[in-house]
Amino acid sequence: MQRFTVPILLAALFAGLIGMSQGGMIDLYIQSVIMFMGINIILSSSLNIVNGYMGEFSCGHAGFMAVGAYVSSLLSVWLLTDDRVFGPAVLSPEFALVIFPLCLLGGAVAAALAGLLVAIPSFKTRDDYLAIITIASLYIIKSTIENISAIGGPRGFMGMRSTVVFMEDVIELPWMMIWIFICTVFTIWIIRRFVSSTYGKGIIAIRQDEVAAEIMSVNTNKMKVVAFMLSSGLAGLAGGLFAHVLGYVNPGAFGILKTTEIMVMVYLGGMGSLTGSVLSAVLFTLLMEAMRPLQIIKWVIVPLMLIILMHFRPEGIMGNRELSDIFPRLRRWIQFK
Repeated sequence: MQRFTVPILLAALFAGLIGMSQGGMIDLYIQSVIMFMGINIILSSSLNIVNGYMGEFSCGHAGFMAVGAYVSSLLSVWLLTDDRVFGPAVLSPEFALVIFPLCLLGGAVAAALAGLLVAIPSFKTRDDYLAIITIASLYIIKSTIENISAIGGPRGFMGMRSTVVFMEDVIELPWMMIWIFICTVFTIWIIRRFVSSTYGKGIIAIRQDEVAAEIMSVNTNKMKVVAFMLSSGLAGLAGGLFAHVLGYVNPGAFGILKTTEIMVMVYLGGMGSLTGSVLSAVLFTLLMEAMRPLQIIKWVIVPLMLIILMHFRPEGIMGNRELSDIFPRLRRWIQFK
């Protein structure tokens, strides 16, 4: 029974969300908040691989998100819509349900390859030096996008909304909520499987002592490449979903402030805690919605939160513990694998 508890709970949550959406019990605003919760969970848990489990300090996560957002958007617009840059659609809109996940996958793969920009320099650098490199990679990606006029340059790129409409025309369901739910569950599952596997424990060994890990035959360079590419690939997946929810992307949305938001979620939840990442992403999304009337002042409050958090509770809400560590009796009912 233990192994079926989580799938049953997820299936019930999925059915409840879709049922309430189709029945008109939750309006479009509530649906958008739920979708941004899912995207934030993917972003915070993916950055936790590098900053939490591996103990490195990456500040370029928003750049990888931008790569995924733009690549998946370009693919979906090129393949499914008539566009002034790409010309007539390559495929019929009836293929939207099949093509959309492939576009997301393309964005994730491109972001994972961009992650090599950070993974290779990390072989010989750590801490503050790696932070500088990741910030530089963020600005390289952002400046590159801003200087490609064919994709809108600093004005941004649009047209992805048509892809979402095509999916809803095939079968009338809230497809973006469905894909975000699937991708969120996939992200949590793959990170959990990775960090709890014998192979994945190599990144935890790097956090504890990189030299000792090398002596104990852990291929630290290979582990760093895998961790950075997995982390940036999942950030690209979140970027693709983010772009299609909004129907518009702008390079200004992927600046240092976006990275700060993701870092606040990681450090609020606790470095090295997947449960903490999920919890903090939900809390942070609700907090941002509550602060929406404050307009520009909230962008002062978010970095201030990071400073206060580092000063008073640097280990975050959960530290490096999971929910099963705090409530061990849950193991009777739920198998955490």
